[in-house]
Amino acid sequence: MPAIQLTPAQRKDKRADAHHLNPVVMIGGDGLTPAVTKEIDAALNAHGLIKVRVFSDDRAAREGMLLILADQLSAAPIQHIGKLLVLWRPIPEKEAGERDEDAKPGPRVVKIVKFSKSGNHRPQVKKVNVLGNQRVAQGGEIKRAKRKMTSAKKAAQSN
Repeated sequence: MPAIQLTPAQRKDKRADAHHLNPVVMIGGDGLTPAVTKEIDAALNAHGLIKVRVFSDDRAAREGMLLILADQLSAAPIQHIGKLLVLWRPIPEKEAGERDEDAKPGPRVVKIVKFSKSGNHRPQVKKVNVLGNQRVAQGGEIKRAKRKMTSAKKAAQSN
């Protein structure tokens, strides 16, 4: 697979974006093994723009690793500075219907407004963090969400 070719302006933007990143993958004394390549591929799928630290003193070997990785993983070599390699590949889009089976709703911030009984005072506004297994009850209380109950008759019909 060929490496992605970028214009110098695009490469400059990617270098600026990568400046604050920490290295995600480290290449040790064994060099570029299939396990390391697989890990870099997974990191590119997850992040798109990554830094790789190489623990080798040979500059030519590091430059070779950057070119090999870019070619094998169809990524763009952004930068080689010191012992850091910066690679970029667009993150693959998930299809509309594709979703993780294990994914559950994450925490969300809910604003609860309680009005005064007399109507003369300002309403109290409170922001609350509601977890995925919780719901907001009518009085503004946070309760654990109940599982949907299905009758035995409906359960028998669906099976």
